[in-house]
Amino acid sequence: MNQPIIAILRGLTPAEALPIGRALVEAGIDRIEVPLNSPQPLDSIRLMAAALAGQATIGAGTVLTVAQVAQVADAGGRMIVSPNTDPAVIREARSRRMQAWPGVYTATECFAAIAAGATGLKLFPADQAGTGTLKALRQVLPSEVAVYAVGGVGPDNFAEWRAAGAQGFGIGSALYRPGDTPETVAARAREVVAALQALT
Repeated sequence: MNQPIIAILRGLTPAEALPIGRALVEAGIDRIEVPLNSPQPLDSIRLMAAALAGQATIGAGTVLTVAQVAQVADAGGRMIVSPNTDPAVIREARSRRMQAWPGVYTATECFAAIAAGATGLKLFPADQAGTGTLKALRQVLPSEVAVYAVGGVGPDNFAEWRAAGAQGFGIGSALYRPGDTPETVAARAREVVAALQALT
């Protein structure tokens, strides 16, 4: 993977999927989620999963049920991102050899997600939790478990989140808003990648 970033394309339409997806991959972002409350999300996932096979991991966000996991898998998605911790959703994703990134906010949710087999954890909403919460969680979480900060996170505060223990980030409106051109998304993606690379 090029960068520890998951691009969140909320509101993406199937017509935009390929040009936006390609713009992100060319900028160095190779994990892309289409939230299921977007227009025809499974069509967008299907298009990108086929066209960007071997270049990017495509998946769905706002996945709340086991049935939705199956729908995403059938569309070619390989990643399940949720706003909450549902062990059944995590286990279903992992049984299908998909990545599972559940939303967590408390230590209880973190360890329930880990026990269910989560690929990594999504601290959400990160801006409400704050870096102090992440610092405290990192004291007790296994070091090999990745925690991505999602919600109110962007290039302006990457450094403080990284210092608090975030290994990566989920980036939404700082990358894409409905109606944005591929050129706009590409420019934002390059800025995000450059800001992250500047930390290393």
